[in-house]
Parts: sequence; C-alpha cells; structure tokens
Amino acid sequence: MLMTPGPTAVPEPVRESMSRELINPDVDPAFRDVYADLVDRLETVYGVGDVDSHDVVVPGGEGILGLEAAIASLVEPGTEVLCLSNGLYGDGFADFVESYGGEATPVDAPYDEPLPLDALEAALAESDADFDVATMVHCETPTGTLNDLDPAIDLLESTDGETLTVVDAVSSLGGTPVPTERIDVCLGASQKCFSAPPGLTTAAISDRAWAAMEERGPHSLYTNFLPWRDTDEGFPYTHLTTNVVALEEALALLLEEGLDDAYARHEAAAARCRERGAALGLEPFGDPERASPTVTAFKVPGRAEALQNRLHEEHDVLVATGLGDLADDVVRVGHMGHAARVERVDETMDALEAVL
Repeated sequence: MLMTPGPTAVPEPVRESMSRELINPDVDPAFRDVYADLVDRLETVYGVGDVDSHDVVVPGGEGILGLEAAIASLVEPGTEVLCLSNGLYGDGFADFVESYGGEATPVDAPYDEPLPLDALEAALAESDADFDVATMVHCETPTGTLNDLDPAIDLLESTDGETLTVVDAVSSLGGTPVPTERIDVCLGASQKCFSAPPGLTTAAISDRAWAAMEERGPHSLYTNFLPWRDTDEGFPYTHLTTNVVALEEALALLLEEGLDDAYARHEAAAARCRERGAALGLEPFGDPERASPTVTAFKVPGRAEALQNRLHEEHDVLVATGLGDLADDVVRVGHMGHAARVERVDETMDALEAVL
C-alpha cells in the first residue's frame, strides 16, 4: 500500500484512462478538446474559474519543472528575489534564482518554526529593498508543515504591491484551500493530491506575471512558461498525451466528490494519523497547529530508514523518510489524494505500531 507524500496511489479509473487509444497531440484536433477540459477543471481547483486575472497552463514535466520554470521565466541577471523559507523546498528557490543570475535574498527560519514574518517585515523595510519577485512554499512536504501565506502576502502588498509572488503549492493543491487569487505564479503537479502519475506541472499565472515574462523575453523553451500562454497554433513540444488524459480523469473524480468534501476527507485522515501517532508516543515534527492535512512527519531519530524498510517488507506499506539533514530522523506518512482515507491511515498506523 502506497502511503508516501507523492507520488500517491493512482485509483483504478485513472489507470484505465491511460489504456485508451493514444491521441497524437500534434495532429489530432481531439487533443485540443482534452487539454481544454483539463484546463477548465484545473481553473476550478485553483479557484480562478470565474476570474479573468489568471490563466492555467499544464506543461509536460514533473513538478520540479514548475519551480524552475517559474524562476527561469521571471528572473534574469540583476533580478532581486526575496526567498521566504522554513524548509527544504523554500531554500531550494534561492538555488534556482542564483542559477539564473538573479540576486537571492534568503529570509529563513528553522524548519520547525513558522515563516519568519518579523524578518520579512524587516527585510522589506530596508531602505534599498526593491524586490521584483518573492518565493515561498505552501506545504513543506519534508516536514509536514502547512504555511499560512496570507500574512506574508499582506506584508508584501503593504510595501509597494509590485513584488510578484511565486508559490510552491505542489503538495497542497487539491487537498486544502490555496489562496491562488493572491498569488502571481501558483504551482502544482499531477502526482500529489490529484493522484495521477508523475509527469505534469500545473501553474496558475496572473496577468501581471505574464507581462513580466513578456518584458523579460524567453531565454529557454522547456523551462519557460511563456510558450504555453497561447497554444491555439500548437503546443511548444509534443505533449505527454497519456498523462494529460490521466490527470483529466483524476480531476473529474476530485470535482465529482466536491472540493469541500475532499478537503474534509484530508483533514479527517490527518487527524486520525496524528491521533494514532500520539497513542504510539510519536512526536510530530513542528507545531501540530501548523501541520499539513496532506502529510504527517513524525520524529524517529536515527530510525527512519529501518522503520521504512520493515513496514515495506513485513506489511507491504510504503512510507517516506525525511530529506536532507532529516533523512534518517523523520518518517513521513502521506495522506493525500486517493490515500487520504481514515481506513488507509489506520492500516498504516497498525503496521507502524507493529514495527516500533
């Protein structure tokens, strides 16, 4: 049983959709209708279906493509970027910025603390502060932390309101509300809460972000969102047809359930996971008040890999360990997408109890 925080278990209707006859995305006009339906469904999930301020695009490439493409599309030598972070992926934005010649200003906090709003306010108050872009992460998957983005966005808007915001919502979109209407580039991916196979990036991009990309001009093809803005004359490259069909079906299931019901299902699964963990004496990483409804990280100093192996070998349950410096100190249970069900959590925690 797959209980990792992505890729997640793919339900049978999605798997069946991938066995249909292949559509050639370059020459068959039917593919345009499939892609258009996919975009319409994503607009609903992002919450921008009834507004004109954002466009949704779906390039072919795993979720990390979106993080890099956002930077590649907006950053050039001399671009000032504020990188707000309390986790591994937040830190990673600064690396992307520097690789494209931008000037990264990290404003960070320890991984078990909230986003550093006081430090953000101080950075924005600097007399020479003039940030073109600000990056942040909604759900830090390696630590199971869900960041409240609104206070940070409030601070950014209260300064000059011109700073473009880029948000990694890869592990939260579809599992909990995301304030997309306040974000200039909001990034998602197929293999997390949507429970489709890895292979597609999703992005909701604001009009002013598009304008900034146009002003900068495209410096690449694959790591650039600009070529996806208008696909009436064709896609920038051959699209991943089977992945598109799979994600379309996965979103159909999500919207049939209803977003509010899906969010409640994620909350219930998360609550059960933490309740069972507490009964086993497991301490969550970070403040439970900031825990994500899509993934739970438990502290198991020096034992993560051994526990992961025993769960897999003895109980056929696959969970994730930590990443980076926390690789062997954290075990992560993914209750996102199709796996966000109380009965699956109970089976996982029964197995974890047996190996502790």
